[in-house]
Amino acid sequence: MDKKLKQFFVKSLVVLLLIHLGYFLYGFFKFEGLAAINTYFEFYRFKFYDDVSISHFFISGLFLFFFLIFLVKKHSRKDYAFGNLLKIGLLLLLICFLSFSFFISYSFGLNAKLRSELSEHKLNEDKTLLNVLNPFLYNYTSYSSEKLFNPVHILCPKPYPVVEEVDSVLISNGYYNTESRYYSIDTLKVLTKDFDKASTVTSSVLDELGFDKKELTGRIITKKTINDSTEIIFKGQEVRPQYDDSICIFLENKSLFKPVAGVTPEKQQLDAAVQRYKLLYKYGKDSLQLHFQKLDTLLKKYKIESNIVPKQLAADAFYFRDHKDEMLNAIRNNFDRKALTEKFSTLERLFYEPNYLHPSIIAIFFGVIATVWVILFLIYILFNKKRRAEL
Repeated sequence: MDKKLKQFFVKSLVVLLLIHLGYFLYGFFKFEGLAAINTYFEFYRFKFYDDVSISHFFISGLFLFFFLIFLVKKHSRKDYAFGNLLKIGLLLLLICFLSFSFFISYSFGLNAKLRSELSEHKLNEDKTLLNVLNPFLYNYTSYSSEKLFNPVHILCPKPYPVVEEVDSVLISNGYYNTESRYYSIDTLKVLTKDFDKASTVTSSVLDELGFDKKELTGRIITKKTINDSTEIIFKGQEVRPQYDDSICIFLENKSLFKPVAGVTPEKQQLDAAVQRYKLLYKYGKDSLQLHFQKLDTLLKKYKIESNIVPKQLAADAFYFRDHKDEMLNAIRNNFDRKALTEKFSTLERLFYEPNYLHPSIIAIFFGVIATVWVILFLIYILFNKKRRAEL
């Protein structure tokens, strides 16, 4: 390629990049904020009928029209070798791609504005707050669900978590009733050779646990050999969560509202459970009320319809903490749960699966680029040959 053709391509690329910058800024300033995000929100999808698509159509068409005129008029009289023609073809392909991808820069602008209003760090902080307060967020009918509220979900304090053992108890005349017992989950590590010798283990470690090896064998949940040691996870002491004054229904739930990316769910469940236990049994009522005030602020930030009064909600939580036998049917936590769930599901998709090029238009997008590129390249080659023949 000669110097003038190189300069022409450079100037064309600069013009295209400036247009992309314009679409980026347009997307940045057009984003309507967190209130506009709902379950149908997505980064821009070429729709053929709105301002972005219409302007995109005319700007792309005009640019390529004048680009082609200047290209064949001023830069089509050279006898280029195959290698140079290949370079020109690749540059034309780049020009075509940039000419038809302004809407992607528009999406980048939307994303940049979204992240300026809500950073990933702040999103994770909000998720953490919701994970801690998750058991307070259900409607009252959900508290009867054993899938959500169950003693085996208690993770704090010690000796929790526990494992459930269900027995059938004969009542009379062949009728049985089920009875649940709960045991702490304990870990024992011993040398494998000692574990294989009942007398050695019985005389040392197991006496301290209060049962012999035979009883331990019946309590084993899992047993794993690591090098020369054996790790045994077993059912330890029996506990009675229903009679435990430091346990209430809000601790019988380990589910997360939305996991934080990059942290194991198990660690998040434990951290949330520990914090929840402290709010209910270690700290004063003001600490829980402050968390509910943060929740109220969070709901307003995300434009979620809510009637939460933090002071009343904290009072309800402590009332049902101290009255475990009463039906939980008056906790004042009214807000649009569906909208909150959809909002965070959409935000997770926008943060971690942004999809700047919607799958439904990928084939059309690259098909148009390929077609226009072939047309431009063929026109350039034909005019180049014709202009040289006229010389």
